[in-house]
Amino acid sequence: MGNNQGSAIGQSQQRLKDIETLADYMKSDNCKKVVLMLGAGVSTSAGIPDFRSPKTGLYSNLAKLKLPRPEAVFEINFFRHNPVPFYTLAAELYPDSFRPTPTHSFVKLLATHNLLHMCFTQNIDTLERRAGVSADKIVEAHGSFATHRCIDCWTPFDGNEMRDIVLAKRAPGEGVRIPRCKIKECGGLVKPNIVFFGEPLPERFIRTIPAIGEADLLLIIGTSLTVHPFASLAGMADHKTCRRVLINLERVGDIGRRPGDTVLLGECDVIIRELCAALGWADELEEAWAETALKDPQAKAEAKGGNEAKAEAKGGNEGVEVEEAGKEKEALEKEIDKITNGIEKQLDLTEVSKQNLANADSSVDAEGKTSSSTEATLEGASGGKL
Repeated sequence: MGNNQGSAIGQSQQRLKDIETLADYMKSDNCKKVVLMLGAGVSTSAGIPDFRSPKTGLYSNLAKLKLPRPEAVFEINFFRHNPVPFYTLAAELYPDSFRPTPTHSFVKLLATHNLLHMCFTQNIDTLERRAGVSADKIVEAHGSFATHRCIDCWTPFDGNEMRDIVLAKRAPGEGVRIPRCKIKECGGLVKPNIVFFGEPLPERFIRTIPAIGEADLLLIIGTSLTVHPFASLAGMADHKTCRRVLINLERVGDIGRRPGDTVLLGECDVIIRELCAALGWADELEEAWAETALKDPQAKAEAKGGNEAKAEAKGGNEGVEVEEAGKEKEALEKEIDKITNGIEKQLDLTEVSKQNLANADSSVDAEGKTSSSTEATLEGASGGKL
């Protein structure tokens, strides 16, 4: 045990040294353009449901929907014929009940200090926007709940009305409400601008890929770097002029193989607070995060996550979930693995496509436009992992 404790202390001390070195670089004249790649780990402390936790309502609902294929709930052709499964889950995914994390507020601070060049995010939760980051500095690689449109005529749909429909309380036995286009001649289905399987990646994502090659510092935070084409962006940072930093619970991708790479292992919010302390931004971070506090008591409870928090908002201990029986839990976990594996398999590019994407920065012409071959590679790939 003594050796383990000593090793842990040594690792912690090394991390703090690496953070000091990173802070010194960020304060230098050599660091003027910071690009971020954010994954689901950034939103974990906000209580956003994920695909791998068997205790979230998201997984429970997916297991109960008896879909023909695990990825069908996020498949555009399936949605056209049956939008009910998606809107059954949408209330649990909707971002209004979730508060941005300190890591999201750190992105805002980078912009405040004129360091933020671009923030690429895999997340559809819009928490970067809710933290106060300008939309022109955000690239939502897999779309988001920020905007909505008809899938037939592409007419935008009012965000407030969408929220009311998705979050509306339903009486016992009442079906899921499905939003429809307001254009009488159309009446098509409406969905958030989340990238479904069978849809092209956002055009903005394709256009902004060259920003990776312009970075002095690439911060890769809370992502497994397994979902392509997003994961391929990490390899596009300039070998000579850009330092790459991974902030994550575990090592991923090839981060750490280049001479200038830094790997900081641990919880995102903890490491970001340590970095802000080294930068002299600790008070600024807490002030920026305080501005994101949810005002509605029930929303606050949901942001905390768990039944105890929800009971606190109601003034009691109602609704405490009874733990599942062993067999039921095992069956659910198998269903989760099936869903997750199916989704990840659907998202994977072929090795040829990955190589083409990794070379995308060399296909940019003098005006900064991606070549048609790059666009074809990207548009042929499935979109977001939700």
